[in-house]
Amino acid sequence: MQHIIEGFLSFQKEVFPQRKELFRSLASSQNPKALFISCSDSRLVPELVTQQDPGQLFVIRNAGNIVPPFGPEPGGVSATIEYAVVVLGVTDIVICGHSNCGAMKAIADNANLDPMPAVSHWLRYSDAAKAVVENKTWDNPTDKVNAMVQENVFAQLSNIKTHPSVAVGLRNDTIRLHGWVYDIESGDIRALDKNSKTFVSLSDNPGVYFE
Repeated sequence: MQHIIEGFLSFQKEVFPQRKELFRSLASSQNPKALFISCSDSRLVPELVTQQDPGQLFVIRNAGNIVPPFGPEPGGVSATIEYAVVVLGVTDIVICGHSNCGAMKAIADNANLDPMPAVSHWLRYSDAAKAVVENKTWDNPTDKVNAMVQENVFAQLSNIKTHPSVAVGLRNDTIRLHGWVYDIESGDIRALDKNSKTFVSLSDNPGVYFE
């Protein structure tokens, strides 16, 4: 814990004074243009990977970058999506998975999740991705996990389209959806291409989006 406190003290002493005007402008309002939904994994930091300043990304993070379908009893993810779209007026929504995702590995490996009933229940929102992956034969466990990560991004993009605010935004062409997979080792991002429905290098295709 001490290193976290020391980090704050360094921020307060060295970083904040240099960015004082930025934080002053953010003190009473925010105007992010993108909602970024990613995994809670400590190795993926959305603001670092995208080099965005405070105030530029509205972020949701959870195990497996999961978006439950809209339902009669919406939870925190649903409420946050609705707020981002209706109140903040975000124009882009990114769902970002990552390599070596523990949640997707647990699904791919059919891990025993009995000691973690909450996790087990949560990962059921990835059942569509699991069904696609389990329908194929895999010689390499790593390939299976990578496929699970990608199919899960597909699945969560389908789920988010069930949310009324997102559906309206897509209909009115005021929102674009993006599906990304971040590779921790290389720092590369592969993004879902609208036309081919495959993942392509974002570096080589910076204008690519899913819908």
